[in-house]
Amino acid sequence: MNVDSGPQRTRISADRYLKMVATGVLTKYDRVELIEGDIVDTPGIGPKHSAATARLNKLFILSAGDAAIVLPGGSIRLGKYSVPQPDLLLLKPRDDFYSRQLPTAADVLLLVEISDSSLAFDLGGKRALYARQGVVEYWVVNIPGKCVHVYRDPWGDRYTQAMECTLTEIISPRALPVIQVAVGTLFA
Repeated sequence: MNVDSGPQRTRISADRYLKMVATGVLTKYDRVELIEGDIVDTPGIGPKHSAATARLNKLFILSAGDAAIVLPGGSIRLGKYSVPQPDLLLLKPRDDFYSRQLPTAADVLLLVEISDSSLAFDLGGKRALYARQGVVEYWVVNIPGKCVHVYRDPWGDRYTQAMECTLTEIISPRALPVIQVAVGTLFA
């Protein structure tokens, strides 16, 4: 007996997704990223999101020097089925600045999502993805909550260390403690 189970999901691989980008099927005007084989829309960026991103970007560039590559809004390849586009990445230095291939979790010193309207996804599905793929440190700048969620030490699909840093605190990426972020300045 053949039972109709309905339509089946087709997962898009990272290779296929990147070919769609390279050939112009997906363009910079398509605000999307690949998460676990699904092409998902990313929300528009408002002024508070832009300002927090710009502040962190400037601070990271000025503080990191040659110790890291600061990549705002770039893509990262995570496994066979994910190519997310976090708001900011601190990457291990490379002479080619990752021009030959996208960075992977092994290249990441810190991954940052600025979250205004996507908080549930950033603290849920994305956090689990980043942990599962071995991103060593993940920050979520929570615009509505005026705090920064800091996650370190991935284990399975979660992080073993989690902190919520408030307006009066100063935080630093574990890999680059020279970078000191006064949380309150992100929301000024």
